[in-house]
Amino acid sequence: MPATAIDIGTYAVKVISADPGKQPNIIRTVETLNPHGIAMPIDDLQIEQVGELVNNIVFDNKIPHADIRLSLPESIVSSKVISIPPLTDAELASAINWQAEQHIPIPKEDLSLQYKVLYRPEKSKQEQMRVLLIGTRKSLVDRFINMFIAMGIEPTLLETHVLSLLRSLDIGADEPPTMVLNIGATNMDVVVIFKGEIQFVFTHSGAGALLTKTLQQTLGLDLQQAEQYKRTYGLDPNQFEGRVRNALIPVINTLTNEIQKAQRYFASQFPQNTLSRIVITGGTSQLPGLVEYLSESLGTEILFSAPFASATGEIPQENQQTYSVCLGLLMRELA
Repeated sequence: MPATAIDIGTYAVKVISADPGKQPNIIRTVETLNPHGIAMPIDDLQIEQVGELVNNIVFDNKIPHADIRLSLPESIVSSKVISIPPLTDAELASAINWQAEQHIPIPKEDLSLQYKVLYRPEKSKQEQMRVLLIGTRKSLVDRFINMFIAMGIEPTLLETHVLSLLRSLDIGADEPPTMVLNIGATNMDVVVIFKGEIQFVFTHSGAGALLTKTLQQTLGLDLQQAEQYKRTYGLDPNQFEGRVRNALIPVINTLTNEIQKAQRYFASQFPQNTLSRIVITGGTSQLPGLVEYLSESLGTEILFSAPFASATGEIPQENQQTYSVCLGLLMRELA
């Protein structure tokens, strides 16, 4: 039975319908601009606006909706990798709420908590286990789900951007330490993978939309012009006399500063290892000249993700980086 993954971003809504599994067979992809600039509605007006947008996308395009899978933006998620003494599954289940109170800044009465054991040492080893905590506000998630139920759609699953993204990238335990950057319109998600495990994750606000706004203000353009100039000229010094590049560089440098902080933190935790590569994805990762600029600024190999590498069927030829989260949702095995 076909499944449909929906990733609502502040710039666009991405949808993939496919036969799910580790090698999804793509039936259809849809990308529609989000005129409201809202990814996670928080009041009745936003629910109405975003709900109508998604409803039109699904039903106007005759998208299958028996198995709908949704992404949750990291901006509403609090994620933390913790190290604790080794516990059995039963012991961990008893202790996890107390651990969440220490690390997740969401009131416990409104906390929806998930967790994943990243590493559990053998009994003979004097090491701590590592657990990924993922907390969201229950009130926000319930509102989001109810928006779909009002359309006659009951979502099959919800998952955070990072977990879906990493599934689509499939970075193995034998691969070198890798930083993954999901650069969207509003945020840049940063996650570091080593030995096949998430080591840490954080989100930096300010990405594609901030670049567009900067061009508006610096070059005196309207919103549509600024978006077009950004996508066409980007960081190319030979285009438009380098004026677009010069306007964008200060914002890009704030992103590189955050990346360098993550590099330094990894070095402090794993002094014998080096973050030897960075994989970038998300719509803003396609900014002309970004790969070259990051590589030069950071002295690190920069690679584009290949979200459709294991997929078959109707694979889109453009904007593939925008669909990484949807691919990960479709690759998830349901119990």
